[in-house]
Amino acid sequence: MKKHDVIIACDFPDAQQTLDFLRQFQQEKPFVKIGMELFYGEGPDIVRQIKSMGHDVFLDLKLHDIPNTVNKAMRNLARLGVNMTNVHAAGTADMMRAAKEGLAEGAAGEVPLLIAVTQLTSTTEERMHKELLIEASIEDTVRHYAKNACDSGLDGVVCSPLEAGIVKEACGTAFLTVTPGIRYADGNVNDQARITTPQKAREIGTDYIVVGRPITKAQDPVEAYRRVLRDFLGE
Repeated sequence: MKKHDVIIACDFPDAQQTLDFLRQFQQEKPFVKIGMELFYGEGPDIVRQIKSMGHDVFLDLKLHDIPNTVNKAMRNLARLGVNMTNVHAAGTADMMRAAKEGLAEGAAGEVPLLIAVTQLTSTTEERMHKELLIEASIEDTVRHYAKNACDSGLDGVVCSPLEAGIVKEACGTAFLTVTPGIRYADGNVNDQARITTPQKAREIGTDYIVVGRPITKAQDPVEAYRRVLRDFLGE
C-alpha cells in the first residue's frame, strides 16, 4: 500500500457493475472501497474477487456494537485479506481496542489498517447539536474522537478533509487521515456537507482521499481517476 493514495468508492449495487467498472482500468490497479450496499448484496466473495484482480481494498462497514461482537467480526474480516477497515469511534475505547485485537487474531499476514469514523461528512454541526445532543463543536468532537482512537491503538480516522489538520495536530503526523467529501468546484456536492477539492486535501495534509461519484459517474472514469490522482499527489 502507498502512504498517500486515492481510494475509489465502488458504491455499486452488484458485483457485475463493480467488476465491469474496474475492468476499465488496464494500466492502473486503483485502491477501492467496498461499502455496505455492495458487501451486503454480494457477500464476502466480492472482496475476494476484487483482491484477486490486484486491488487493495478498504472495507467500509463502520462496525459499532459491543466489544465482543466487534472483536469476532473483525477476525472474519481480517481473513478476507482486506487492507483497511473501520469502526465508529462513538463505540468507545473498549470497542476500538477489541476491534484491533480481532484483526490481529484473524490476519494471516499483515494486519489490516484500522481506522475510526469521527463524524460523517453528511453531518452538520446543527444536526449534531439538535439530533445527537452533542453540545461540543464539530471540531472539538472530531479532535476528541480522534484522540480516543489514537490512544486505543488505531491507525487513523475517517474525517472530513476540513478536520484533517485538527487530527494531525492532536494525534501526530503518523496518525492517518482518510477523507471522503472530495468534490471539484464544477461538480455536484450531492449529499455531502463538509467537502473540499483534491488539491486542498493535499495541502491540508490528508493521507488518503475517498472519491466516488466524481469518478464512477464520469463519462471517462479512468481519466477522471487520473485527474484526481494528479491533483491529490501533485504530480
